[in-house]
Amino acid sequence: MRFFTFLTVPVAVVSLVSAGYAQTAPAQTVSGTITDATDRSPLPGVTVVVKGTTAGASTDPNGQFSLALPAGSNTLVISAVGYQSQTIEATSSPLRIALTADVKQLNEVVVTGYSEQNRKTLTSAISSVKGDALKDIPAASPDQLLQGKAPGVQVSANSGVPGGGVFIRIRGSNSVNASNDPLYVVDGVFINNTNLIATGLGNQVSSNPLADLNPQDIENIEILKDANATAIYGSRGANGVVLITTKRGKAGDKTRITFNTYHGWSKAAKQYKLVNGPELATLENERFLNDGGNPAQVPYRSVASGGRGLPEEQQTYDRLSDVFRTAQTQSYELSAAGGSDKTQFYIGAGYFSQESIAKPTAFDRFSLRVNLDNTVTDKLRIGTSTALTRTHRNVSSNDNNPVGVINSALFPRTNLPIYNADGSYAKYGSFDNHQALIDNLNNDAVGSRIISNVYGEYHLLKNLTLRSSWSIDFNDMYENNFNNTLILAGQPRGTASSFLSRDITLLNEQTLNYNVNFGEDHSLQALVGNTLQKNTFQRTSLAGQQFPGNDLTTIASAATQTGSSSRSQAGLVSFFGKATYSFKQRYTADLSVRADASSRFGSDKRWGYFPAVGLGWRLGEESFIRDLNVFQELKLRASVGKTGNQAGISDFAALGLVQGGANYLDLPGTAPLQLANPNLSWESTRQWNVGLDAAVLQNRLALELNYYDKYTSGLLLNVPVPRKTGFSSVVENYGAVSNKGIEAQLTATWLSKPVVQWSTTFNVARNVNKIEKLAAPITSGSRDIFRLEEGAPLYSFWLYHQTGVNPESGDAQYEDVNGDGQISVADRKLVGNAWPKYFGGVTNSLTYKGFDFGVTLNFEQGAKIMNMNRFFLVHGGTQSNIGYLREQLDRWQKPGDITDIPRLTTVASSNNYGGVVQNLSDRYLEDGSFLRLRTLTLGYTVPKDAIAKAHLNSLRVYVQAANLFTITPYSGLDPEVNSQSGVSNTKNIDWATVPQPRTFQVGVTVGL
Repeated sequence: MRFFTFLTVPVAVVSLVSAGYAQTAPAQTVSGTITDATDRSPLPGVTVVVKGTTAGASTDPNGQFSLALPAGSNTLVISAVGYQSQTIEATSSPLRIALTADVKQLNEVVVTGYSEQNRKTLTSAISSVKGDALKDIPAASPDQLLQGKAPGVQVSANSGVPGGGVFIRIRGSNSVNASNDPLYVVDGVFINNTNLIATGLGNQVSSNPLADLNPQDIENIEILKDANATAIYGSRGANGVVLITTKRGKAGDKTRITFNTYHGWSKAAKQYKLVNGPELATLENERFLNDGGNPAQVPYRSVASGGRGLPEEQQTYDRLSDVFRTAQTQSYELSAAGGSDKTQFYIGAGYFSQESIAKPTAFDRFSLRVNLDNTVTDKLRIGTSTALTRTHRNVSSNDNNPVGVINSALFPRTNLPIYNADGSYAKYGSFDNHQALIDNLNNDAVGSRIISNVYGEYHLLKNLTLRSSWSIDFNDMYENNFNNTLILAGQPRGTASSFLSRDITLLNEQTLNYNVNFGEDHSLQALVGNTLQKNTFQRTSLAGQQFPGNDLTTIASAATQTGSSSRSQAGLVSFFGKATYSFKQRYTADLSVRADASSRFGSDKRWGYFPAVGLGWRLGEESFIRDLNVFQELKLRASVGKTGNQAGISDFAALGLVQGGANYLDLPGTAPLQLANPNLSWESTRQWNVGLDAAVLQNRLALELNYYDKYTSGLLLNVPVPRKTGFSSVVENYGAVSNKGIEAQLTATWLSKPVVQWSTTFNVARNVNKIEKLAAPITSGSRDIFRLEEGAPLYSFWLYHQTGVNPESGDAQYEDVNGDGQISVADRKLVGNAWPKYFGGVTNSLTYKGFDFGVTLNFEQGAKIMNMNRFFLVHGGTQSNIGYLREQLDRWQKPGDITDIPRLTTVASSNNYGGVVQNLSDRYLEDGSFLRLRTLTLGYTVPKDAIAKAHLNSLRVYVQAANLFTITPYSGLDPEVNSQSGVSNTKNIDWATVPQPRTFQVGVTVGL
């Protein structure tokens, strides 16, 4: 028997419903026209197949077809990419057929906690980023794939350091001391997100837990946001859950080999603007005079009169050009996927290398992934998802660090030479020489990671499946640092440090899944399961001082050697269950509950119980809505539930601890370390959510709306205790934080035809964060910039409010909050916070024949940023050996000047730059709103007939620009800055931050 397929336009879908019937003599011929249901335009390349036969045809450019029907067969199946298939009876001719656009977002299968569910019956708030939206985006880590793509999910990098820390919040921050990071689950493996880098180099080089994953391996990403979706994860789901599914082979597919490579060039989109040498000298002379100095003795006067030379004689030394460079990125990825009916596989290997735009930082990653599934018998299926990663970070110090590379180039005055007269590195004050750091930094962090899951599924009965899985996340970081005598950290005779940090998470899960349909109207999906989890963290550190020379760098060569080690463990036992009932796919109810027991809490407080319920009603299926003929989909959702949190506290937080090292007279001793709190228990987050899903205009327009209310109580806080106890605080459950917000996502399918497809997705969200209960105000950050107090949001800035500059005297004026006639600490107040008022993104996708064009923008509005670069570099002369930003030139100079920058003076009583105020005014607090063109991609897929001679299956070439432009009122280099030196409860502090670079990439994807 012969089987054949009609070749049509390449994008048309050929659907042979069934084959195997013998062809008979044609009894009649049927013809017709197929059009778009919305605009009635003709659709070319649509496939028309006679059901039960191999007879078929496709439409011409005018949407017309003609087909001979075999005797006794008149049922046609019509299908096209982007449209819902139709089955019709050809009882007359010519036919007029209108196809309706298929909005996949409303029909797709969504991965939920431990199961899958059709989005039509979904009652939870889940955002999806599918593989089709990911495959054409070259990115360094998966978090970059989420920026601006999911409503209510705020994603930004702490800085532009490759492989560096990332800030992700799903519906706000719930906790003060505990972690606010979401739970990451990769193919069933719970990812630990501990920062293993121990070298004290500032928060900008903290490791990103997702940087170890190769984005090219990812198939889909689901973000679980409401309690109904996350309660099944119990204590792990309070901050949301990010489910990452990697690529797998498919049964019946021949082996597909894909090679993808791209090369990129990155530069800083913006540079710091400093005063030049003559301008600096002029400012210093002015400061000297304003301080009451003798005009004849200004520092910058002729050398003959004992001065440093006239202002116009000063040179300008450009240090920043030595630091910032055109950085290169390269990526190579080779994968193979396929499978038979019994065995399916995916193997992917990749190499990624990225230089930082600030020397000498760089990041390299080698990755290997093996996904394998095998059907052993009709009842037993086994498989694995295993990823091996090796990373290397060449880290350098930045952030709030006087010996950071950027600080050492930015802060020294521009008229000071870089080298001494003898050619050695010149150093000024507490700052190192930037070139000495670039030439001599030797800080390496090498990471090894294994993320692996092995599972077995056994079909006990037709609808009952038992699954058991064993997972490991093995994360190892080895750091080896040597500071030679040419940099300040190596004085006087060299220093070295070495750290070996290891974080291991072991997980065993059993689930019993039951799926059954009762007739045509009823369906039930139920599961029960349990989890056993063990986490072990250990660190060994060594340090050495006094080396015989700069060539001997190992600690074994040091005259003084010290070392220490630590180790801690925590365990979690869980039981959970979930049931979903649906009637006619119209009414759906979800019910779930999870019980967790954590070793971190008191013996009587270890168990936490986390229930959730969700309801869904597809109004669009009701006759009173359907008869309106307006909505193709209309669904109401509601859910309420409870989740918990234990992350961010120590493994022994509830115990009274003693520590060694309290030695006396060369004899070992111990000392109390921590007060016990046997009543310590879970943070608890209650959340309810209401949502609406709708589709109109023949599914051309799809809308998703959500409103949520989260309330977290029993915060894990360091609560002050009387000093007579010998301690300053103890961890207790006290305090509450709320988050309320709204999310909206609108998807418009402008064109959905075989030749051209165009869609746009817009999402926006607003979250209002508030501290509902707190034992006492808490200050944090350098100079106590942040303050936590009841009624205010997290990340609130606590500063003096500058009302202006006196136009007559040139002195700064501040608000006297308490009205006592003096400016004191009591006059500091909350003047803004780092939360945006709203944020979101726009994704636009267009394909025409072989061309594809994509644009992604993301935005934030209303967040405040404390610009510490201006704090230091618009200082009025008070900062010894520190230069000035060009903004200093706009200072007050004479009576009548109107400006917000006071006169140059070091006189403390003026409160311009010193005295009580100590520069802590909101003059340095800026609007961090921005609109950023995140990615712009243009690709071309070469037609198959053009590459057939080369024996290629596919060939796509593309170019991409990232961060092409950013519209922002912020005066710093980048509005995406998130914290300082790892201090908790801080955000949006700009300390000489490496900015997000502007990047241009070219790449090619080859399929064999």
